[in-house]
This record gives sequence, structure tokens and C-alpha cells, in this order.
Amino acid sequence: MMNDKVLVTGGAGFIGSHLARALLAEGHAVTILVDLSMGKEENIPVGASFIQGDVRSQEDVRRAILGAGIVFHEAARVSIRASVKEFYEDADTNFMGTLNLLKCCSKSDVRKFVFASSMAVYADSASPNPIAEDYTTEPISPYGIAKLAAEKYCMQLTSEMGIGCHILRYFNTYGPGQTYTPYVGVITIFIRQLLQGQSPRVFGDGEQRRDFVHVSDIIAANLLSMKSPLARGIFNVGTGKATSVNDIASLLCRRIDPQCQPCHADAHPGELRNSIADIRSISAALGYRPAAALPEKIGEVIEFYRKGTGNRGKQVEEPPERDRSPIPASSGSGNRRP
Repeated sequence: MMNDKVLVTGGAGFIGSHLARALLAEGHAVTILVDLSMGKEENIPVGASFIQGDVRSQEDVRRAILGAGIVFHEAARVSIRASVKEFYEDADTNFMGTLNLLKCCSKSDVRKFVFASSMAVYADSASPNPIAEDYTTEPISPYGIAKLAAEKYCMQLTSEMGIGCHILRYFNTYGPGQTYTPYVGVITIFIRQLLQGQSPRVFGDGEQRRDFVHVSDIIAANLLSMKSPLARGIFNVGTGKATSVNDIASLLCRRIDPQCQPCHADAHPGELRNSIADIRSISAALGYRPAAALPEKIGEVIEFYRKGTGNRGKQVEEPPERDRSPIPASSGSGNRRP
């Protein structure tokens, strides 16, 4: 599988760009398909081929997928809160975009399809205990509904095509490089608020508990999935450890501004009360072992944003010169996401 050609959709985004760099480091030829609506071109690593296009465009996807043996589908509108109001746009990208990608896999060289799903596919949990992959899948947000529907299509259609398929259900991912939005990534949001002299705003009572997993462990899970001889599987990707939003706010206050205290606001609809991953399945099947501990890794994330990289969504330093130019999408098929 070394030097295999790999397609990473959304490869200029937070997780996708980390994944693309890891794949290049292992010797793979990497093509990135991205519409740059959220991801930044400067995030695209040196050595990757770049097609500015849309996962909803058959023409763009067929050009990007040509010759690829592995597809990592990371492109998505990633916001549970925004999906409530923008349910059509959410489904158009996250569901229909996935179907278009699957359609283009037909009669291609693709042997394995790795789909980035989410903890949002699960029903809420009354207690902060880890939930396994067979836990009730009754999403409470449009984002979760679209991801769950896409999962089912991925598993069924790849089976009919003779393509291996792994579904990776990411839990709350954090790390350096996450672009700030007011809707995604509570750690990023709190750090930005504190660095601007504001109190971190906790929605609800703050006792909702999450499984915060570092981006390096997400990437490790993807690489293990790619290399695994196991043809099919659905796996949680997290740490198995519960942390409350209040704990995150307090930790960041202590690290950044000990005089600051969190403030509270009304809870948002569509958000899970408890969401902690049972990772026994992925550990047994793929050998996954999360290595990053939140108290140890939070400092590097704070430093990333303290330097001003996160607040503007791009690096302060000029990106290195690349020995390739973006491969332009065909006329009318570029960034069409609103």
C-alpha cells in the first residue's frame, strides 16, 4: 500500500490537512479536493496535488478520484448548531455530497473508502458512560441525521461495488490548526474568548460531558483504518474519558487568565448532554490506542492561538513556496457552497 495514490476530500480543513501531511510523510501520493469555503489554501501541505472543487460536482470528483486507491472523505459542513437553521445546506453537502462521491467511486480504482462520521449520530445518553457502536442511533440534530444516513449509504453501496469501507465516528476533536467559528470546537472557542479578555461562555449548566480527542489520535485511527486488512467496520474514535464543559472552561481559565471566571447562557437545541466513546471495538479490531492526554496537549493549542494563528484562521508565517500550482476546477464547478 506504500506509495498508493490517496484522495482526501476537505484536505485544507482542520482534520483533513493533518491527515494529508501524515499520508505524505508515509510516502503516499495525495490529492486534495476542497472548495475552500472553510479550509484555507495555506493549510494544504507541500507535495499534495490540489483541486479546488466541490464534492457535489461529479466532474470535480471524477478528476480528483482518478487513479486513487484510497478515499478519505473528510469534507463536510461541521456544525451541529448551524445545522438546525441551515438544515438544507447541511444535508446538501454532508449527505448529497457523500452520495456523489460514492457514485464516482463506481468503476474507479478505489479499494477502500474511509468516511469521517460523528458522535452526533447517537441518541443522547442519560449518564456520562462510554457508549459503544451499537448504542441507539437517534440523532437529535440535522447534522447527525445527515451523517447517519450517509453512513448507511456508504456501507451498502461500497459493499455492492466491492470496495472496503470503514466508518470512523469522531468524538470532540481538538488540536492546533482548528479554524475558529462560533459554532464548532468548544476548546477553540474558549481559548479565543480568553485571549481576547472575555469570559468563556458556557451554554447550559456546563455539566454536559464530552470525550475530547486530540487530532493526532484521529489521524492515527485513519492510518490504522487504511492499513487494516479488515474490509468493513464502524468504529468510535475517542479516548473513553469524560470531561465536562465546566472542567474545560476552568482548565483554560487557569492556564490563560486565572482571574477570569466562566459565564453561562441558555443551552442550545440539538446538542447531546453526554457523549463519551467506548473504544474497545476499534482497539481490538485496528489496534487503536489514544496517546494524547488533554492536560498535556492543551498547552500547545493555547500557544497556537496565542501566536494569532487561530484567531484569523491562518498561520502568521508565510507558507513555504510550493512546487505545484492548484489544479483549477472546470468552469462553474468551484466553490458553490453558500
